[in-house]
Amino acid sequence: MSAIRVIKKYPNRRLYDTEISSYITIEDVRQLIVDGESFEVRDAKTGEDLTRQVLLQIITEHEQDGQPMLSTQLLSQLIRFYGDSLQGFMGNYLERSMQLFLEQQQQFRSQMGGMLGQTPWAMLNQLTERNMALWKDFQQNLGNGLGSATAAPTAKDKDKAGAARKPR
Repeated sequence: MSAIRVIKKYPNRRLYDTEISSYITIEDVRQLIVDGESFEVRDAKTGEDLTRQVLLQIITEHEQDGQPMLSTQLLSQLIRFYGDSLQGFMGNYLERSMQLFLEQQQQFRSQMGGMLGQTPWAMLNQLTERNMALWKDFQQNLGNGLGSATAAPTAKDKDKAGAARKPR
């Protein structure tokens, strides 16, 4: 297995994963990204690197579905940097900003995991069970308190009452 997975793109727009010797979809390529796989997309005929174009295609498709991450304002601002003297700096800046964001996100998740020590659903289930137990306790204590005032006296209660009335 090579260090970088090679995907060939054919003129008919089909993608061929050379590692698994099979055609794949653009969604399969997205999954490779999510899984942290290193790959490059090459034109099957010329060998030209098409990785960036495929990545942009994935972004475009996902921006059309659901809630987009890139607002019109952000995209307009990015376009303004093309041809600007700071164009080279901007790509580096965005990469570093994203890396910092990912590091902070990971740190936040590990801190929350350490504080909670469990998944949010497990914590919610525990909280619900604890609340149910408290509610049952409350109902029992309420029932016991009301029940003793209206219940018939027990043999023990009669003995105590009789001992108190007897003269000595």
